[in-house]
Amino acid sequence: MSHSLYPVSREPAPRSPDSGLLTKVLAVLLLLVAGALVFTVLQQRQQTQQTVMVEPRPISQRPDDKLGADEQSTIEVFEKFSRSVVHITSLETHRDRMTLDISEIPQGTGSGFVWDQDGHIITNFHVVAHGNRASVTLNDGTTYAARIVGRAPDKDLAVLRIDAPAQKLLPLPIGQSANLKVGQKVLAIGNPFGLDQTLTTGVISGLGREIKSMTQRSIFDVIQTDASINPGNSGGPLLDSAGRLIGINTAIYSPSGANAGIGFAVPVDTINAIVPQLLKTGTLVRPGLGINILSDQIAAQYKIDGVAVLGVTPGGAAEKAGIRGTQPAQGGWVLGDVIVKLDGTDIHRSSDLFRAIDAHKVGDEIELTLQSQGQRRVVKVVLQPIQP
Repeated sequence: MSHSLYPVSREPAPRSPDSGLLTKVLAVLLLLVAGALVFTVLQQRQQTQQTVMVEPRPISQRPDDKLGADEQSTIEVFEKFSRSVVHITSLETHRDRMTLDISEIPQGTGSGFVWDQDGHIITNFHVVAHGNRASVTLNDGTTYAARIVGRAPDKDLAVLRIDAPAQKLLPLPIGQSANLKVGQKVLAIGNPFGLDQTLTTGVISGLGREIKSMTQRSIFDVIQTDASINPGNSGGPLLDSAGRLIGINTAIYSPSGANAGIGFAVPVDTINAIVPQLLKTGTLVRPGLGINILSDQIAAQYKIDGVAVLGVTPGGAAEKAGIRGTQPAQGGWVLGDVIVKLDGTDIHRSSDLFRAIDAHKVGDEIELTLQSQGQRRVVKVVLQPIQP
């Protein structure tokens, strides 16, 4: 058997179709992964470059590089007279029945302002109404115990006194409310929600308004303003553009209790007339007739035009003048005298009567027109002192 010196040439084994396809798929996947990695690296580099290149925008200067005259005036008033505004916390002394320990429980907070360098502070009565003591924090952060030395609930005013050095006390300059005009600029300074002093501005939106005090007695000639008056502003000053006191921020008109664009302030003319009396006697002595009257709501139900007298104080001014109150009768009551005029001014409801009397002082003689059983008569009454 002969053997060839050269090996015999053979055909290669055929490849499987599936093996070639898998190789192509893997190659494509590798290309996609590599492309994704390259894209991610490039994106990160681009973001880094953008972050590094970001810079603050240039500051735009005011055309004249100065504040406006009105702005500067407001700033100056606040910086000067905010030192006169204080923060007040009303306190009530409480003794524990078990331990007999005495503690002071906060009853409310509000604002106030310095009246004089003797340490007298003016605020709203409702700020301190539920406590028997108070603490006063001055603009510099120092706190002093305060005594309540005068109350006028009918006018929502109270006077406190602190023992602070005179040099720390800056009294506000007093203005006038009788010559105010609707549209005048006003500034309200206070401590709303116990924060540091804040300033709100606005204008006088109305004059001669009437609101009710805590005693439901009318306060007349109240100033209405659109300067925001929050609950913590109560007792703080309302200033004119010169920084003079023109009122004390007292109330807001809002169903929710938040500021709703309508605020009220007791006028400074009322404050300036009452505070000296509170400093002297501690209470407000008002002129009065010595009568009890029927409420306006009940009078309206019975279609009574005027103020019906329910009763008279024994030995009082009304009794001396012969004024008769409502009398019991078989099966009901007999209506007494109804006041329909005071010194010629028509009286339709209780606020008309209070306003007319408040224009007088104790000892003044006034003329009342009374109606009873369809008949009218005129009597003279000497106004007597009435204390809360």
